[in-house]
Amino acid sequence: MNVASIASAFIAAQASQVQTAAATTMMRMNADAASGIVEVLEAAQDNLKSLANVAAGVGAKLDISV
Repeated sequence: MNVASIASAFIAAQASQVQTAAATTMMRMNADAASGIVEVLEAAQDNLKSLANVAAGVGAKLDISV
């Protein structure tokens, strides 16, 4: 093997490490976002449970216009 091919292989290995690190970071960010979505959905479900005991018709004529 000549020096150029060894250097080329070394550069390719370094580029591969950078790509792997970037992919790992993106996967962690995606997992964090997914857990955040789960937390929001659970909070929404808890809010709906608290509204389950409200009498029928409450809020039917609520005016939210500005």
